Amino acid sequence: MSVFSGWRAAFRIARRDALRSKGRSALVVTMIALPVLGVTAADLTYRSALPTKAEKLTADLGSADARFTDPGMGPVRLQQMPDGFTWQPPEDSPDPLPGDERKPVDVPASFPKGSRFLTEQSAPASVTTRHGVTDTQITELRVADPMLRGRVELTDGAFPQAKDEIAATDAFIEASGLSVGDRVTVRGPQLGYTITGAVELPADLRDESLFAAPGAVIAPWQKAADRDKEILPPQANSRKWLVQGPAGAGVTWQDVLAANERGVVVMSRQVALNPPPDSEVPMAADMYGWDDGGAAMTAAAVTVAAMAMLEIVLLAGPAFAVGARRSRRQLGLVGSCGGSRSQVRAVVLAGGAVLGGIGAVVGVGAGFGLTALFRPMIEDYTGNRFGELTVRPWEILGIAVLGLVTGVLAALAPAIVAGRQPVLESLTGRRGTRRSSRVLPVIGVIALGIGVALAVVGGVSGEINLVAGGSVLAELGVLGCIPVIVGFLGRLGRRLPLTPRIALRDAARNRGRTAPAVAAVMAAVAGSIAIATYTSSHAAEQAYDHIPNLTPGTAALMSTGVEEKADLPRMRAAVEQNYPVGGGKADIARVWAGSDCSVYYEEEDGCGTLEIVKPTGKGHSCPLQGKGAKELALRLSADEHKRLMNSPACMDADYTMVAFGTDDSKIVVGDAALLDSYVKLDDPAAAKALAAGTPVLLNSAYAKNGEITLKAVHTYNDRDKKNRAQHPGEARTTTDRLKVYVAPDSYAATPGIRVIMPQKTADRLGLHTEDYGSLYKLNRNPTDAERQKVSAAIEQTGHSAYVMTADEMSRSEDDTILLILALFAGVVTLGAAAITTGLSKADAEADLTTLSAVGAPPGVRRSLSGFQCLVVALTGVLLGTVAGIVPAVALRLTDLREALAGMRDNPMESAYTPIVMPWETIGLLALVVPVLAGLLAAALTSSRLTLARRAG
Repeated sequence: MSVFSGWRAAFRIARRDALRSKGRSALVVTMIALPVLGVTAADLTYRSALPTKAEKLTADLGSADARFTDPGMGPVRLQQMPDGFTWQPPEDSPDPLPGDERKPVDVPASFPKGSRFLTEQSAPASVTTRHGVTDTQITELRVADPMLRGRVELTDGAFPQAKDEIAATDAFIEASGLSVGDRVTVRGPQLGYTITGAVELPADLRDESLFAAPGAVIAPWQKAADRDKEILPPQANSRKWLVQGPAGAGVTWQDVLAANERGVVVMSRQVALNPPPDSEVPMAADMYGWDDGGAAMTAAAVTVAAMAMLEIVLLAGPAFAVGARRSRRQLGLVGSCGGSRSQVRAVVLAGGAVLGGIGAVVGVGAGFGLTALFRPMIEDYTGNRFGELTVRPWEILGIAVLGLVTGVLAALAPAIVAGRQPVLESLTGRRGTRRSSRVLPVIGVIALGIGVALAVVGGVSGEINLVAGGSVLAELGVLGCIPVIVGFLGRLGRRLPLTPRIALRDAARNRGRTAPAVAAVMAAVAGSIAIATYTSSHAAEQAYDHIPNLTPGTAALMSTGVEEKADLPRMRAAVEQNYPVGGGKADIARVWAGSDCSVYYEEEDGCGTLEIVKPTGKGHSCPLQGKGAKELALRLSADEHKRLMNSPACMDADYTMVAFGTDDSKIVVGDAALLDSYVKLDDPAAAKALAAGTPVLLNSAYAKNGEITLKAVHTYNDRDKKNRAQHPGEARTTTDRLKVYVAPDSYAATPGIRVIMPQKTADRLGLHTEDYGSLYKLNRNPTDAERQKVSAAIEQTGHSAYVMTADEMSRSEDDTILLILALFAGVVTLGAAAITTGLSKADAEADLTTLSAVGAPPGVRRSLSGFQCLVVALTGVLLGTVAGIVPAVALRLTDLREALAGMRDNPMESAYTPIVMPWETIGLLALVVPVLAGLLAAALTSSRLTLARRAG
């Protein structure tokens, strides 16, 4: 019999066996199809969401052939790269003239003959909304022109045509509360427009902007500003030209070079898609290549594919093993009829190929269907429309082949075992006994130790490849130890009730199906925990490095002018009525000496100064600055450096956040309410000190013996008529020693404030003060509508103030990543536990029948399934958590090494590299998912015993 006829018979037997055992076959197909589905959907989504070069050009140009811009250099020769982004004057060109001496460039003169063009110009503006006022950008562009298709698309209404019409993006309409047909007014020139249509930018669905016809906004705004000096002129950007070249010709590289000669930069679709050789690009000689990270991306893709195959093999392998065991009589008949061991193995392998092929086809088809179904949701999440559903046939074929090969690999170990099974044992149904390997756990422990050591060494030395190799080796070592761990579980059930004891012993007795499922859960959880730990740690590092503008949970109302201070009560009322103020409020004033530098800043030494003189010496001077700083940095660990950086002496030595109308001294005039609402200092002694006229110092490094030195230079400007008359003569300098209340060191980091000075102290020192605004404690962040209402109230007072909220660092993206990882690991855990439970139920039907025969209640079947599921899920999650920490810690050690190197080069640079455990993710996986798996298994298991009829 030929080889092909032997395999043909094997495939025929495998096909019939798959049809006979539909439940097990569906289980294996599902296990193979799900990863194939995920990879197919991910490939389609990635390729479709990642814009191609042509789609990027469409986002910039629409259907135009090119965009011509004046870079502001004047009519001088330029050089540019074919992409239209990079340009420069030639090296031999003379130095450019000052900006006000440069002549304008006649851009339309550089267009190819027979071209058609559109102009584009934008300006920021403050406009009315249904809730109040908001800031946006208005672009003058004839969006109705077919040249803009692909860049701006109409979603509702009609494009603007008249001078008093305007189009708004969907995102702007949603945020503003307006709709098509409503009126919108540009504040300042008070120009009114009707929203005629809603549009979207396919490349940026979150863009909040407006579109008007050319000449509808900027020109009348400028005329209004020319007539009324109270109106600020528009801050329009430079004009751009979208050009459609002669029919069939487009804008060629020669057209680009001709435009460069006139001082114009061109982005041409034709040139960008088909760039000329470097020999024809004058600027190419000055450009250098760079690594685009393609090798790293390829390595990552191969790693992910290998891990996906490992998951399927671990999950599907036990199913084939159980199937081969249930078909052992059939396989024994093959052997008894003269079939060789290789032919017995071929039958099992053919089953893997049949089910793997079906799973691959089903997975690819479902991947296409789900991607198309969820395409709108994916587009909304990514913020851009797919240009088209990009399909790369070879990638899809490779994914399908991966599923087929994985099915064969999953059946490989069961096929080898089936081929070694004696024919007599197969025919009689005896399982035989096979001791667990004693060598594998030893190898596993050795691999685990070596892997952890390699990962740590790689982390300390900065070798990423060593970290990756060590982490994989450590995980494989844990995989080798799993059979022993599963066997140890059986001993833990001695003191447990009936069903958990049986579940533990069944898991230990049938390690062939329990260990791979536990390993699959461990592999999925390990990867998720590794990424989640690294992401959480990196987010904590970013949060530590973040310098807030205000104390978290606060808002500040601050005036911007000098003559409109009388409107502050009205503005405060607007904030208190519309913002979620939590009851805490503090009014503040700014303080200065001599003439006010915010008014008389044009002349050199034309205003006064106010300074807190910082003492020198230990506890006052930052040791990380000046002489000996680098030598000290070489001896510091990351934690020691962090303690120094957080000390009052170094707190604002390198950078300080200035706000509230102060200079670098950061002195504000306030009372005890400021301590509660903004500083968050609950200290009756500090409040009592302010009431008594004693300033409160938040940074102890500026105090010596409980006092600060305040140096004031009282310089009065000749244009400051009132104060100059009261203070004639030369500028005078005063130095005062003030007794202060020193706050604890933890308050040195309070944003924007170093000293709170009582009003009576400022008056006694002859300083000038002025009501500046208020600070509020908020219950939550204000909504868009609340912000717009307050902006409208402030607009009515003449732009004399603004409201600023704390720019707390957002972790929404990190939270999304952690959620996706937890869901992925949870799904794999549930799937693996369910698969093992189903296999154990099918494999132990005789045991369940015996339980019923000896009088076990029907609920035992349910509880047994639940505990079997719980054992697999919980064991895999705990092992995966431990295994996942290794690569995360090693990678953070690599980051620490780089941070320490940067700190020792610049001692004021942070070296803080924390390792933060994602406890929420771990809790979800270690507690919620195993319990959920057990409950689902118990709920879906029938308590009725299926009656079996013995043949014969």
